Amino acid sequence: MREAYRNPMLYYLLIPVLVGVWPLLVLVFYLPRAEDSLKTEGRLCLDGQTCVIDILHIDPERPTMGSKGAGTTEFSYGTAVDQAANLCKIPSLNCNLSASDVAVAEGKKRQDARVKLTSVDIVKAAKFLSNMQSMWVTLQCQDVKLQKKKGMQDQWDVDFRFIYYY
Repeated sequence: MREAYRNPMLYYLLIPVLVGVWPLLVLVFYLPRAEDSLKTEGRLCLDGQTCVIDILHIDPERPTMGSKGAGTTEFSYGTAVDQAANLCKIPSLNCNLSASDVAVAEGKKRQDARVKLTSVDIVKAAKFLSNMQSMWVTLQCQDVKLQKKKGMQDQWDVDFRFIYYY
């Protein structure tokens, strides 16, 4: 068997066969998969665009909600946290908010806050974070700390640290 590996004739035949098999693999397997993937992604893109258009018809102020020019809604952590908690059905007793004063950093006003959710399941905590960041464009979540409650299944204490830029 070792002599077969040492024979240069094997390599002279094997390399052209492998080089010839590669285009066949591309033609038979990879190209059809890529075309199917392209069609699927195109459909998903169209679905996403229609969803965005529907959202803009329902709530046309959403893209400018966090900017200065909005004027209709002024940001405050209290109302933002209450809205997100109500959407996620988190009781106000399980929600603790502490916000700092407005500070100027990098030419922008910024306000920090810490939100602590107690005894919530992980899905509600994720929805809370998603709602907060989708409602306010310039709100950033800097840190998330999760602590599992001992002896409880899917009960967590979640600590968020937010920064909002004006």
